[in-house]
Amino acid sequence: MTVPPERDAYGEMMLAALEGEAGVAEIVERDDGLIDANITGPAMYFAPFRRWPAHHRQAMRFVHGRVLDVGAGAGRVSLYLQERGHEVVAIDNSPGAIEVCRRRGVNEAHLLDFADVDESLGTFDTIVMLGNNFGVFGSAAKAKRLLRRLRALTGDEARILAESRDVSHRGTADAPWHVEYRRRNVERGRLPGQIRIRIRFRKFVGPWFDYPMVSPAEMRDILDGTGWELEQTIDSDDTYVAVIKKAARGPAARTVRRATAAGATSRASDRRRPRSAHASSRR
Repeated sequence: MTVPPERDAYGEMMLAALEGEAGVAEIVERDDGLIDANITGPAMYFAPFRRWPAHHRQAMRFVHGRVLDVGAGAGRVSLYLQERGHEVVAIDNSPGAIEVCRRRGVNEAHLLDFADVDESLGTFDTIVMLGNNFGVFGSAAKAKRLLRRLRALTGDEARILAESRDVSHRGTADAPWHVEYRRRNVERGRLPGQIRIRIRFRKFVGPWFDYPMVSPAEMRDILDGTGWELEQTIDSDDTYVAVIKKAARGPAARTVRRATAAGATSRASDRRRPRSAHASSRR
């Protein structure tokens, strides 16, 4: 569902940053009481392409055709791809974020929850989920359902570019408060990196939402049976971008899946030829 304006802490933060207000920080509260203040996030949401992380810039080489920008935030991805001639549809469940997108010049921006995407938006060739936005799926089960729907809403050569984090190895993985949280998740039958958080900004308190972060192996398990497969990853010292393509149909599918599993992961720095925050960092 979309966020009510009176609870749109994320959107209010974006609007304040757009207006150039001082002291804009993103406050993330986890359901175990952990509080994290991200003072660099708002700047990154508005960053020009040259200031993007290297793995984000590398991921843009895989974009082709008509694009769905999921969790568009301040619209940095949409604006960059528009400038390069792509038709882009931006969606976000935050009214404030969509207002920021429109004010910054995104041609088509919709207030829409990712779970409500359907054929009314048309078909797409690339789905972009940067800013750790694989988490927008909400859970492994929801991801499987929505991935099957997305297969029907995309072209034959479609790709999904989705960013996530392997929480067992990246960030402050060894911090005792994270280790304990992951342990409790496993005991409850949840993914280790499944978090429940909400955003705070000044007097605004956003709704709680589930946000999974997954390793490449966990992502392959989620993709299995959905008609999508992990082609490769573009790595960084913190997060990675998964390049996900449609799985082959028929007898060749098993062979393709085995080959993909054996060699999907490669570091961006090792690539030579181009191809067509923290947990809360949505853009």
